Amino acid sequence: MSAARKYNVNGLLVNAKDYAMIVVGLMLYAIGFTSCILPHQVVMGGLSGVGTLVYFGTGGAISVAVTSYACNLILLAMAYRLVGRKFVLRTIFGATVIALGIGVFENYFMGLGHPIIPDRVVSVVLGAVLCGLGVGTCFIHNGSSGGTDIVAAMVSKVSNVSIGRTMIYVDLLIVSCSIFLPFDGTIEERIEARVPTIVYGIMVTFIVSFVTDQIINTNRQATQFLIFSPKWREIADKVMSEAHRGVTVVDAHGWYSKADVKMLMVFCRKIESVTIFRIVKSIDEDAFVTQGAVNGVYGKGFDKVKIRMRKRKKVDGPVAQAAAEALDKKA
Repeated sequence: MSAARKYNVNGLLVNAKDYAMIVVGLMLYAIGFTSCILPHQVVMGGLSGVGTLVYFGTGGAISVAVTSYACNLILLAMAYRLVGRKFVLRTIFGATVIALGIGVFENYFMGLGHPIIPDRVVSVVLGAVLCGLGVGTCFIHNGSSGGTDIVAAMVSKVSNVSIGRTMIYVDLLIVSCSIFLPFDGTIEERIEARVPTIVYGIMVTFIVSFVTDQIINTNRQATQFLIFSPKWREIADKVMSEAHRGVTVVDAHGWYSKADVKMLMVFCRKIESVTIFRIVKSIDEDAFVTQGAVNGVYGKGFDKVKIRMRKRKKVDGPVAQAAAEALDKKA
């Protein structure tokens, strides 16, 4: 088998594994939501929360899956130009899988007539952890569950706000809307009954976002690779074409071998580290690779440095100009 064909086969296997793990992650989310959160009538964030509002607002006539899937399609149509075709296709796949999962498990768990875990606190915490694990697993394998993830992806294109933080902002608004669900009683009784539910919803939102951030590490940490290999040309080409990351070639000298070598320096997101390792291993299994954590990478392809530059006052005359420059040097 030729090297090119072997690499194509490995690529297909990697993609198949990614899609399989995306399905596993989304099924975790669907089970956590429908078995632990929905039966307690807690409105969580995301489009699942929107679907919950519609579900209980219509007395169960409109499924959560139907509402969330329809909203996903609308958001994807709005985000197509900004997030790109590949993200949209993967999100359509994820949104379809999660809609099917929620639809199936919703009928089963809601058909029981009672929550499988009677204690509300234990149930919603467990459900939130499962949802966070599911979303994180999905993101690690370059997938998306849709919903507010689409909004977060759009925001991450233009700011340094993490995906988890963006999800919190949007989700808090959705959770707060649960106070408007149908309720027979006075305003005081409505507030007394709904406020605890809102608190549980906020708790779920924070837990899901926290677990998601921990899994996919969206704290803007990056990874630095130093790669030593006689096949450095092939590795550099693949990193640029497959991982879409720049490569810096550094001239080095091995003191043990007393030979001149080439060192590749690559910076990437932490969630892209597996892709770099796969590329290196597929070309040279004996390559010497070091991986180091970097607190932040700023520049083209990464984050933008967002600081407010100090405005200089206009000064007249050469003496005043010289004094202003001297002050700038001291600063």
